[in-house]
Amino acid sequence: MPERLWYLKNCQLFERLTEEQLARLEQRARIRRFPKNNPIYLQSQEAEGVYLLVEGRVKLCSFTPEGKQTILALIEPGELFGELALFGESRREEQAETMAASIIAMLPGDSLESLMQESPELTLGVTKLLGFRRRRIERRIKALLFRSSRDRIVHLLLDLTEQYGEPTSEGVLLSIKLSHQDLASIIGVTRETVTVLLGELQLEGLLKVSRQRIVIRDVARLAQCTHAAAPPVGGPAAKESGGVLAPRRKLRPEA
Repeated sequence: MPERLWYLKNCQLFERLTEEQLARLEQRARIRRFPKNNPIYLQSQEAEGVYLLVEGRVKLCSFTPEGKQTILALIEPGELFGELALFGESRREEQAETMAASIIAMLPGDSLESLMQESPELTLGVTKLLGFRRRRIERRIKALLFRSSRDRIVHLLLDLTEQYGEPTSEGVLLSIKLSHQDLASIIGVTRETVTVLLGELQLEGLLKVSRQRIVIRDVARLAQCTHAAAPPVGGPAAKESGGVLAPRRKLRPEA
């Protein structure tokens, strides 16, 4: 099986397409490898198509005129991004940048638009993707506007627990590695503030923090800090989006 077709078949969003439809999309797809911390597209750049993350991790971020970065979303293997190009976006409103060495399939917008006209299931999947991302961004904006810095970091940790939590003997390990600067860019505070807040939560016995590794010792107690409900651990974000965002089992073809 051609490498490009393998990647497309292992994206849940495309699994209801016919073999002929997949073959048409595969003919126009381009596969690129990007090193860590490399831009994929820039803010205000012309929007030419949609991207499928095959391997690695990508962040979507925006920048203020002063150059301050805000992380809007984290993209995992099997997910599409840059999808607003399908809905009339002529210029990118955000920047996409790799957080690890990544493999990305670039899909022409006109090809996907044609397939969406043929496949109601694909159109529904893309619509769910847009709605899911919008809800998450709206939740984050509300957190930035109405919560203290401590509440922001607690809510972020609970949010990451939903997506990346893995039960261990010590508590719930966040399998995603984020620097203090990454966390600060998500919640709109300084790196120094994040370091202080994580230190306080660790002293209170709620966390265990080491180099880019966070273990939440008691999710329920952490949630009580902001009167929030303790989230289920690991993966419900994918269910909330109707399976669109669920990482697939394997995105690399066998040798």
